Amino acid sequence: MPLETPARIVRELARRGYNANREAVTLIAETADPAATLDRAVLAADDDALRLTASDVRRVLGESTSAADAPVDADTPATPDATKTADSNAMATPDATKTADPNATGTPDATKTADPNATGTLAAESDAVGGDANPSVSGGTPDTDEERDGASAPVETEGDWDGRDPDIDLRSLEIAGDITGESTGTGEYEQFVSVFRDRYEKLSSKLRGRVNHRPATAIQEMAGGSEAEMIGLVNEIRSTSGGHWIVELEDTTGVFPCLVMKDRDIADLVDELLLDEAIAVQGTLSDDASIMFVDAIHFPDVPRTHRPSTADRHVQAALVSDVHVGSQEFMADAWHRFADWLHTPEAERVEYLLVAGDMVEGVGVYPDQDEELDIVDIYEQYEQFSEHLKEVPGDLEIVMIPGNHDAVRLAEPQPGFDEELREIMSAHDARITGNPSTVTVEGVSVLMYHGVSLDEVIAELPEEKASYDDPHEAMYQLLKKRHVAPQYGGHTRLAPEEEDYLVIEETPDVFHTGHVHKLGWGKYHNVLAVNSGCWQAQTAFQKSVNIDPDAGYAPILDLDTLDMTVRKFA
Repeated sequence: MPLETPARIVRELARRGYNANREAVTLIAETADPAATLDRAVLAADDDALRLTASDVRRVLGESTSAADAPVDADTPATPDATKTADSNAMATPDATKTADPNATGTPDATKTADPNATGTLAAESDAVGGDANPSVSGGTPDTDEERDGASAPVETEGDWDGRDPDIDLRSLEIAGDITGESTGTGEYEQFVSVFRDRYEKLSSKLRGRVNHRPATAIQEMAGGSEAEMIGLVNEIRSTSGGHWIVELEDTTGVFPCLVMKDRDIADLVDELLLDEAIAVQGTLSDDASIMFVDAIHFPDVPRTHRPSTADRHVQAALVSDVHVGSQEFMADAWHRFADWLHTPEAERVEYLLVAGDMVEGVGVYPDQDEELDIVDIYEQYEQFSEHLKEVPGDLEIVMIPGNHDAVRLAEPQPGFDEELREIMSAHDARITGNPSTVTVEGVSVLMYHGVSLDEVIAELPEEKASYDDPHEAMYQLLKKRHVAPQYGGHTRLAPEEEDYLVIEETPDVFHTGHVHKLGWGKYHNVLAVNSGCWQAQTAFQKSVNIDPDAGYAPILDLDTLDMTVRKFA
């Protein structure tokens, strides 16, 4: 890629393992052939040097008599190949404003644009969108074409800034829940029994403080008219001729039917139920003790008292997903702008990049996909993705999980990539973990899940409770059920294991998903739920199933406050 901007010079130096001060970058940018100058300066630098200085650049310029290595004369009109030096007083960067108003909705309506006449800028669209700072706010999505498209916002890259210089020693990153290397699933009957028993035990422990559970067999022996309470997995849901609902619950001893009357307030909760999820009920037995009349329904849920952890310093993480390299609709220019922005002063605090799956488009994922591929070989797709990953700053801590388009098993939990693919994607020492995994970043726990089950939730529940337009609300349902893929046997493929790795055992501070290619975010019981959109324009297949993607967005999370801004680069 030509080094026509200071930001790309900084990026190329980072790729080679160097930082550089502003004057060094400016000297390189002023030459007629910045790439050649950069090569010579790197070769001339001391072997143990980590920072390229102006002296290093001047030394190679002084050694050369070639016009290609000489600075451009200040009196000579600029040519298309000569990059202007940024004015140190023209730092016209977009102001990444966070929403502080407790009544804010978190929609992208707070956009500020850089001065288009500032010199030394990147021609990047980088809109700052206010985040939701109120736990009671339902969330935000780009609602109108104007909000989706935003405005072009060139980003200043130079001035007095000396380049990224993070203190690596202050960072901390831990990964939990990784299935990679731990999978024992062979599809035997005993493993299906084992995984559901484990699910029941883990989720019932979340409910035992709410009800005085009696096993199904014990309830069957109780006298008619007795009060009863039970925890079970939803085995069946059916309606009666009178419009009431029978919910059959199963525990480790047997099953018991529960009747929810249509005129009760709790009848609306039946609309939220999915097969195989765990709930608790309280009610009264019929006279013959054959059925329970339900008075209350409880979900494992996230405690309303949850108080999220935050980082001890001002540091940020970029949350992205669904890059889909290899597709004809992969938005390479938007990714370049995002990568360029990460090299600017405004992104200096972004030290983590969390990618929630679908790095590539894959092969044979949906009918006639081959007609929409730009790269038809799966390994070449990952090689190209790795090249794009090299564009981001080399000092970023990167964590990636697979998705349903990636070259791993489709059944969840998904292990991380095999060694061959890990070697291909080794740029910047990215950490690869399974789907799902919990990544704790400087004390902030981020549950990363690609999100295939969101299709199931959206298909099964009423539109007002879960929709593609508001993907974060479907994520609320998963938090409420404390399971990332509660329904078994539907569209979401689930692997039998010795234990259920898909239970949300610990309440996360942030829940990050992708898959549905829609942007949405909000807080549920103080847990920030973010679906981060995609980097792929609408494909013919998506058009055929009415998916209008939100592409080219990058949610930026402040780890010290859990406030969020959303930037658009498309």
